[in-house]
Amino acid sequence: MSRALNYAGIPFMLTGSVAAGYRGASRATMNVDAVIDPTAPQLRDFLQCVLDAGLYVSEEAASDALAFRGMFNVVDPNTGWKADLIVRKDRTFSEGEFARREFVHFLGVELAVATLEDIVLSKLEWATLGASSRQLEDVRALLRINEGDVDMTYIERWVDVLCVRRAWESVRA
Repeated sequence: MSRALNYAGIPFMLTGSVAAGYRGASRATMNVDAVIDPTAPQLRDFLQCVLDAGLYVSEEAASDALAFRGMFNVVDPNTGWKADLIVRKDRTFSEGEFARREFVHFLGVELAVATLEDIVLSKLEWATLGASSRQLEDVRALLRINEGDVDMTYIERWVDVLCVRRAWESVRA
């Protein structure tokens, strides 16, 4: 997936459970979440590359995701692995989150990964949207594993802006 994104020149960052795993809180998952920031021509090149590789992607869903800053999926029909590709939201937090991404060597590949604090905030948002209680479990694990290395001031700066105060307080309790 990263090769296809790089081939198309699409800036991206890993987030979600795989990024949390990189930060120490791993759990079994069959999907990869990535925030992407493509132009329309870059997205077309990416889709062609993915389709040529025999992966499934809905070109219509990808176009809609670009137009409405939503999400679309790429699925490997042979393995069942799925990538959730989230077009970067047009808001101050998401712009900053994307700018803060860190370039690391992970699983033998150089990748951009969301910062620890931005993973926490993203998971709090998903939990608030009702995605899964696993999100809050991941946040608890990230905070426990990375105790002393978390920029709590940064997180506190965003919890009210992102409307995740209740989830944050439940994790901290």
